[in-house]
Amino acid sequence: MNLQTILRKIRRADHDYHLIADGDVIAVGVSGGKDSMVLLCALHMYSKFKDKNFKVVGIHIEMGFPNMDFAQVDQFCKTWGIELHHFPSQIYAILKRNLAKNGALQCSLCSKFKKATVITAAKELGCTKVAFGHHSDDAVETLFLNMIHGGKIATFLPKMYMSRTDTTFIRPLIYCHENDIVQAQKSNDIPFVKSTCPNDGFTQRQDIKELLQKLYVEYPMAKGNFIYMLHNKEQIALWDKENDDQ
Repeated sequence: MNLQTILRKIRRADHDYHLIADGDVIAVGVSGGKDSMVLLCALHMYSKFKDKNFKVVGIHIEMGFPNMDFAQVDQFCKTWGIELHHFPSQIYAILKRNLAKNGALQCSLCSKFKKATVITAAKELGCTKVAFGHHSDDAVETLFLNMIHGGKIATFLPKMYMSRTDTTFIRPLIYCHENDIVQAQKSNDIPFVKSTCPNDGFTQRQDIKELLQKLYVEYPMAKGNFIYMLHNKEQIALWDKENDDQ
């Protein structure tokens, strides 16, 4: 496989945020989509670098959505010697019993269930960290979602430790754009499984994605600058209320 662009950006993220330590066992959360499949393949290749000493384990949580066939993915992983484990769950059944007021599945609830289930599976397999396939475009979309709906300037972190579950999450693709991942998937014939979630393509995140695409057409430089601003700490200038006691 030729994943040089992805691997170069993963190495940069690893260097900048110390994502992977010597002897780590990294659980990759595999939904079956392009992002997680490219991450699984790229991290597997990255683990073979002569200066690296860690192991990669793919974890797929079977959500219960209909018509999601992983046969091609399983065969691909077998051919390339990539370890992939499947864990059944009742997440879809639970979501259908706890619909939002508009009758749709609750994405936030789904996310919590998936994360908790991946953590449990990772601990069962003796993994030291959990890697997700979130990329730079996801980070910017999350930033805008938080600003619009939460009134806060925040996005997910490249590396985050959750003390409650004693779990470290890493996101090795943070310097990769979605088009990098799509190109890598296509050029290497990496199989993926299209989501059959009823909410797919009809979320607030999809709305933000489409809004940003229109913005990038008008202001192409914004795409790179939005990523730069997420780690450009020297140029943060926000309001700071004065303390009355001073």
